[in-house]
Order: sequence, then structure tokens, then C-alpha cells
Amino acid sequence: MMEIFPELNKEDYEQLLFCTDSSSGLNALVAIHDTSLGPALGGCRIWPHESETDALFDVLRLARAMTYKNAAAGLNFGGGKALIWANSNQKNEGMLRSFGRHIDSLGGRYITTEDVGSSQEDMVAIRQTTRYVLGLPTSLGGSGDPSKATGFGIWNGMKACIQELKKTGNASI
Repeated sequence: MMEIFPELNKEDYEQLLFCTDSSSGLNALVAIHDTSLGPALGGCRIWPHESETDALFDVLRLARAMTYKNAAAGLNFGGGKALIWANSNQKNEGMLRSFGRHIDSLGGRYITTEDVGSSQEDMVAIRQTTRYVLGLPTSLGGSGDPSKATGFGIWNGMKACIQELKKTGNASI
């Protein structure tokens, strides 16, 4: 079993929120790693980890990665991540609305968006109880499906790595 406070202190996490709602089945975690550059921004993953420890380790690891990802992209956002501990086929509107209320309780310290297991439709449901959500459909004034931008970013990252490897002579490409 992971010791929570030593883990949080080791990597300078700012906040860890446990979210539950028995009526909707919500069990979720929100990890805020760093808000030095602005509010924490990161996706809401819906994933059925085998244990609470696995879920906690995953959300902490991903929140820290978002700090570096947002900083490297030059964004005025810190890093955070949310995890709803469930199969994506178990999610329901009540669960998502409850999750939104928990996000709202943070007062803008964390902004959520799509991730593995969540969708634009889920963000619409979350938006019913908080304004701190992105990834909404364009018909609602959002940026739409982020998968194309994500894929484009990955493609450009791969190209940059190949160029760097060619410069240093560490690759036979």
C-alpha cells in the first residue's frame, strides 16, 4: 500500500481530492500537481483500475506529467488529472454531474477535459454542474473533439525526435 502523504510531498503535489457519491456510484480522484503557471488542466480518465493503489498511482503520475506537458507547450496552465474509477460503460449522467460538483468545489484550481474513457458528451454532462470543463462540442461553443490535435502533436513530436537523433548521429534512420 502506498503511503499517501510521503508520495505527495516527494513530488510537491498541491492537492489530492477524493470524490464519492453513493447514489450515482461515483468514486473519483483529482490530483493537482502544480499551479505555478495557472490553474491545473488535465483530462478526466474513466478507468477500472484493479486496486485503489493503482488508481492513486495513475492519477498522481498523470497529474505530474500534465505539469510538464502544459509548461513545455507554453500554456498558462499547471498540471492536474482526474480519474473516475469505473468502466466507461458504467458511467451515468448522475455520476458525471456529481463529478462536476466536486470539480466546481475547487473554485477553478482544476479544469477538466476529455481523456481515456470519457467523451464530449460526458463533458456536456459535467458542464451542467461546473463551468471548469473544456472539450465541449463546437455546437456548444467548445473546441470539439481534441483527438485530431492530439494526433497532430504526437506526429510533430515524433518528427522532432527523429530530427534530433539525426543531428546527434544516434540514429540510423
